[in-house]
Amino acid sequence: MSSTVLVRPRQRWIGLAVLVLAVTLVAVDATVLSLAIPSISETLRPSGTQLLWIGDAYSFVLAGLLVSMGSLSDRIGRKKLLLAGSTAFGAASLLAAYAPSAGWLILARALLGVAGATIMPSTLSLIRSLFPDDRERATAIGIWGAAATAGAALGPVVGGVLLEHFWWGSVFLLNIPVLVLLLVFGAWLLPESKDPKPGRWDVLSVVLSLTGVIGVVYAIKEAAAHGVARWDVPVAAVLGAAALTVFVRRQLRLPTPLLDVRLFSDRRFTAAVLASLTALIGLSGVVFMTSQYLQLVRGYEPLKAGLAELPAFAGAVVGGLLTARLARRAGARATLTLGLLAMGTGIGLLGWVQQDSTYLVLAAAFLIVGTAEGVVYTLGADLVLSAAPADKAGAASAVSETAYELGTALGIALVGSVVGSLYAGGLAVPAGADQATAARAGESLGGAVEAAHGLPQTLAGPLLQSARDAFVHGMNVAAILAGALLLAASALAWRLLRGLPKAAPDEAEPAEQSKQAEHSDREKAAV
Repeated sequence: MSSTVLVRPRQRWIGLAVLVLAVTLVAVDATVLSLAIPSISETLRPSGTQLLWIGDAYSFVLAGLLVSMGSLSDRIGRKKLLLAGSTAFGAASLLAAYAPSAGWLILARALLGVAGATIMPSTLSLIRSLFPDDRERATAIGIWGAAATAGAALGPVVGGVLLEHFWWGSVFLLNIPVLVLLLVFGAWLLPESKDPKPGRWDVLSVVLSLTGVIGVVYAIKEAAAHGVARWDVPVAAVLGAAALTVFVRRQLRLPTPLLDVRLFSDRRFTAAVLASLTALIGLSGVVFMTSQYLQLVRGYEPLKAGLAELPAFAGAVVGGLLTARLARRAGARATLTLGLLAMGTGIGLLGWVQQDSTYLVLAAAFLIVGTAEGVVYTLGADLVLSAAPADKAGAASAVSETAYELGTALGIALVGSVVGSLYAGGLAVPAGADQATAARAGESLGGAVEAAHGLPQTLAGPLLQSARDAFVHGMNVAAILAGALLLAASALAWRLLRGLPKAAPDEAEPAEQSKQAEHSDREKAAV
């Protein structure tokens, strides 16, 4: 069993508020930078490739380390790792805020990923320690899931408010006061929790996990952007796949593995992980595309662009909070499948958006995507925790969070690469523009806007119109592809969850047994 400290019911919910603060912070940081991309392009002048790395270095590193850090939290203590990671997150935020170049910003984002990897799995596994009762835990995970998905949707809004008044680095300084609150109240309110017999933390498994995830994701990202002809793409793919293969085989042999890969034999676990992965690919792709579309195509100021994406935030909150009720009434299988279907439909709507489309179409797409993501991610986290033994909650939570962050990174990388490739192929630079201007405009839509500032109106107008047309076309194609991916994921989830009972395990028990459990829980809390 997991080593836990019994806490009073009231303290559980106050402790949950601290964990919600932590997960919201990490989720916001994954998307808050999206609206700052035009400002960063103007200030730091990154290349197109650097721009993508600024966006996804955080999620790449975080995804590569989550399993390792989740397992470490089981060993040294989830509260201890949460507080240590929060301190490191604050230091990395300061470095990012004052980064003097694109390279330094990429490094700072990677360090934020290392620190974030210590925070995310600790929050979910501590929920399991705080809430031993299945029904209460389902409600707590619903609130936690709403915070995670709403945080990702809230990022552009927060970024818009800050960028309206301050420079782009301010989106990182926002982390500091939140982290101070987290450290103070976390040290006071959260109980310590860890595996009493954790075994050895295998460093080689940590290296294999990080190498495998980053290698495979890098290969996918670069192949989508530049094709497979470049030598580094197949090398990274082979290296990453080989590292993951050795990692899995090693976990099967170790007496105390870093990750118990046998968890994937449970179809609930596998379906939940795949659903979270594909849902976040869709959500992060939407945020990446539309943040640039709203500012650089429709001409919105950062604050207005952030507010325009507010329906996604509202939907994520509602979806996360309603998940437990929907799953009880319709069953986990139907709820997860319909959530993925709805999300695919919402993303697909963006395939028909043009420069002058009414905002109502965008608002409807944002609302559908946010609500569905709240349901899918929250239910996925609950399925992951219920499928794993309590003493491995940290490692199991880390798998769920890895899917979250890997989906975020892949969404930015794949969607960004599709949009970038179609943009570059569709851009027509007017005759009379010099080669340097043409090269700058061909890197990104932000580059085209910046390049147009130095041209006479007779050249700037046609260049901007061509750049916007090319970007919108790329966004349309990427949205349709992402929507199709979500529809395919819904079919797979329906198949994997066949035979799953409609009622949740705690509801399938007789009413008297449930009452006895609640009474026993109250007695434990009083002690």
